Amino acid sequence: QVQLVESGGGLVQFGGSLRLSCAASGFPLAYYVIGWFRQAPGKEREGVSCIGVDDGSTWHADSVQGRFTSSRDNANNTAYLQMNSLKPEDTAVYYCAVGYGSGPCGNGMDIWGKGTLVTVSS
Repeated sequence: QVQLVESGGGLVQFGGSLRLSCAASGFPLAYYVIGWFRQAPGKEREGVSCIGVDDGSTWHADSVQGRFTSSRDNANNTAYLQMNSLKPEDTAVYYCAVGYGSGPCGNGMDIWGKGTLVTVSS
């Protein structure tokens, strides 16, 4: 079964850290770009970070630049989003997704996880 499963979300205080995991099954993650997205209550989904196939290219939204880092472990078919210096405005459901293409974000995402909730208290 082809699927992505996020984990690692939870409640954290302002300034804290979390590491989200995205476990892929049913396909080899190594051939896909990986994107992280989030959707806060009442807001549209937004892109947070992407990491390219070769692991050398990444993109981060301005709002998380310098605080969030994407990485991938192709051998374990898992991707990660390290989130530091968390702020209340980072509260959202976080999704991972994969797609094809060049560059860190490819040409769009084809497979999506169901998300994990991150709540940052002030």
